[in-house]
Amino acid sequence: MLALSFIVRMKKNQQLAHVIACVRLGRYRYTIHAAQRRIKRGITREEIEQILTKGEIIEEYPSHHYGEACLLFGRTAGGRVLHILVSLNETVDIITVYEPDLTKWEEDLKTRRREAEKL
Repeated sequence: MLALSFIVRMKKNQQLAHVIACVRLGRYRYTIHAAQRRIKRGITREEIEQILTKGEIIEEYPSHHYGEACLLFGRTAGGRVLHILVSLNETVDIITVYEPDLTKWEEDLKTRRREAEKL
């Protein structure tokens, strides 16, 4: 079990390194959806870059329709908590960006709430 968690951690580190490198090289772009959401939610390019370069991967989606993707969590320099869904292709595509909602996320804002079981 220890070896598996080490492998998972290494993979996440490699994915994060790829995202950081792409951001530093300017090799990232917004999908139309992400651009619209960013503007509507008042999220700046600087805030997004802060999360992409200093955030952590909290979920992975190996079979996303944009290709392999992951959800990043982070806090901006101003303390704003954001989630950013990105693809992990040759360039990074920002798929969506939002502030997590406590009705869908636990207090740590990293763990999804389980849906209430039906009786």
